[in-house]
Amino acid sequence: MTTTAVDPSVGLTAAQVEERRADGRTNAVPDAPVRSFGQIARANILTPVNAIISTLFVLILVAGYPADALFAGVVVANSGIGIVQELRARSTLRELELLNAPAAVARRDGASVELAVSDVVADEILVIGSGDQIVVDGEIVSAVGLDIDESLLTGESDAMSKHPGDDVMSGSFVASGSGLYRATAIGSDSYAAKLVDEARVFKLADSELRSGVNTILRWLTFIIPPAATLLLIRQLGSDDVDTWQEALQGTVAASVAMVPDGLVLLTSLAFIVGIMSLARHQALAKELASVELLARVDTLCLDKTGTITTGEISYGSVEVLPGIDDGFVSDALGALGASDPSPNATLAAIVEAHASPDDWTADEVTPFSSARKWAATHFTDRGSFYLGAPEILLEPGDDTLGAVARLAEAGSRVLLLAQSDGAHQGERRPDHLEPLALVSLEDTVRDDAAEILEYFNSQGVTIKVISGDNPATVAAVARRAGVRNADTGVDARTLPDPDTEFDAFTTQVLSTPVFGRVTPHQKRAMVRSLQSEGHVVAMTGDGVNDVLALKDADMGIAMGAGSPSTRAVAQLVLLDNRFSTLPLVVAEGRRVINNIERVANLFITKATYAVLLTLIVGLAGVPFPFLPRQLTLIGTFSIGIPGFFLALSPNEALVRPGFLERVLRYSVPAGAVSGIAAYVVYDVTRRMSDVTLAEARTCATITLLSAGLVVLIVVSRPLELWKVALAAGMGALYIGVMAIPFLRNYFQLDLPPSDAWPVVAAGTAIACVGVWLVPLIVERLTVDRD
Repeated sequence: MTTTAVDPSVGLTAAQVEERRADGRTNAVPDAPVRSFGQIARANILTPVNAIISTLFVLILVAGYPADALFAGVVVANSGIGIVQELRARSTLRELELLNAPAAVARRDGASVELAVSDVVADEILVIGSGDQIVVDGEIVSAVGLDIDESLLTGESDAMSKHPGDDVMSGSFVASGSGLYRATAIGSDSYAAKLVDEARVFKLADSELRSGVNTILRWLTFIIPPAATLLLIRQLGSDDVDTWQEALQGTVAASVAMVPDGLVLLTSLAFIVGIMSLARHQALAKELASVELLARVDTLCLDKTGTITTGEISYGSVEVLPGIDDGFVSDALGALGASDPSPNATLAAIVEAHASPDDWTADEVTPFSSARKWAATHFTDRGSFYLGAPEILLEPGDDTLGAVARLAEAGSRVLLLAQSDGAHQGERRPDHLEPLALVSLEDTVRDDAAEILEYFNSQGVTIKVISGDNPATVAAVARRAGVRNADTGVDARTLPDPDTEFDAFTTQVLSTPVFGRVTPHQKRAMVRSLQSEGHVVAMTGDGVNDVLALKDADMGIAMGAGSPSTRAVAQLVLLDNRFSTLPLVVAEGRRVINNIERVANLFITKATYAVLLTLIVGLAGVPFPFLPRQLTLIGTFSIGIPGFFLALSPNEALVRPGFLERVLRYSVPAGAVSGIAAYVVYDVTRRMSDVTLAEARTCATITLLSAGLVVLIVVSRPLELWKVALAAGMGALYIGVMAIPFLRNYFQLDLPPSDAWPVVAAGTAIACVGVWLVPLIVERLTVDRD
């Protein structure tokens, strides 16, 4: 198809846009990796746990005991709750993602209009400036000091200078400068779309919690089949088991108990509820695991501007150096500000204070770059004027640096205005510059910054402030915000090279709380150095200079008002720019982590005693101590109902590493004590001449449920009134089942004779003390050994 030439200053006309839409030449990209309703339903219904429970349901029906099929209700509960909660979360997150979605600015009919990325059409003329994403592939048609960072696509660390005729790839972003480019490859034909096409599959991000839960499930998949097979074979050959149906009934009972049917559900439910809770505070978490990451963070790296400060830069004053005309400086500042078609916040503040003179003509512009830390413009017949970091533009020892230090120590952001009469040297700083004036700009520290930083300090989180500003300025702002040990800031230009002296660089980073004059690549190196020492690092930022560090941090946090590139790579976006949301994220993460640990203790305790009982009964060749319906009753009152409340309850306890080891250290001994005590009570009472099999099973049920309620109380610590009431309520419900004839008969809970009760009481007492005491002994022995 022939492409009509498009005037970059005008862009496409309305007719040309409609023609391209009619031809299908629009930026239709594959949907983001979000599951459809059908995928959500399948993922929540067709699970390994549901498959096992459904198989056991069929087997119990084949055996002719439909009353024992009560356990199958967990399939409906798991699937229904999982589907509803994920749909609610998807709806909530979609609303927030609309606020966070990248936009494009296009030239149409001679005007600049903002478009959704999906509304871009072929040959569109797109406007780009510092921090903007390249949303489709294209060809540069005009550029002013345009540097494109393609590191997220190619791994190339240095930004690439772009000129008319050069290609740009979607997925890269503007490091500095501004320009126009024409869309050449859109939709699925774009470079970034091709790269991620094979990866566009919805997946849950890795997390320590989910990894631990999955490890437990893998172990059980190897343990359950042989244990159940052994039990079935022994039951079929036992003289105490009359029919194959009873043998199958006992095997199903054991298998149901060994499956941690609600653990996966409550884990996912806790994550989803956490995500939705953050969404209500305008915090967009892009992955389920994001809700736990910040709770595990032990080092928080803050970019000064837009994080500790509000990000609103106000013009302070100008200090004209001796012998320089005030009016000349004002004209130069106004002309510099007006020369950049896409000024950053600093230049925008200067433009408001200094009008642009009519007789200054810019003929070459070098926009500000975080790497260079200065901007420059050459004006016809007037020379080149530079505005940037004094320490970069001035020679060491220059007298002007004394005045810079004085202003910086007061907390002002200081820029130097300097002039060069020689030829403009583009991105290279001239050997000699004449200082003209010092410009002071003011950052406003957030009202709640001190309180929030003190919260993180109290939680054992190390704070590091990393900024591109003057070290003295950064330190002054950090002190005002309450950062500890921020007496001075270290100039990052004096740090060892992380590429050749990584160990020395890391040592300096670990010991220093405040850094100034940090380049984007140094920020990334700082994050990596902290990670190399085992730290879990969060990085906050809002500018294009933060992108690389945000991408590499364990938890990247961007402000909603930040550049599109930072919002694209961050795992958490604070859409309302409220720094005060971070403690809420920490609290939510702690709730999820600590509560899932509690719930996991309950389920693994149950799986442990079920496996142990299966092995003991399989070796002894006696009838199984419980019917499936009785184990369902025990699981519901000691795990299922209380586990639901525990998983969603408030919990801001400090997060400790070693989730899986800690769960196994408690639940395996507690489960072993519970299982042994229940079997001993069952075996002793079963051998009594006046006790029936049903009565012996009732004795075992009382013992196991009592032990389960003590486990519930232990894992609920620290105890609160509602937790004690929850355990007491579960016990009262069981008493109610025993008291109501219909329910007692349904669950086949026959009251044992009086001479069996001392055995029940003794066994129950030993079990209750054991599930509290034995894990403590095991933990002490394990810790002492370590």
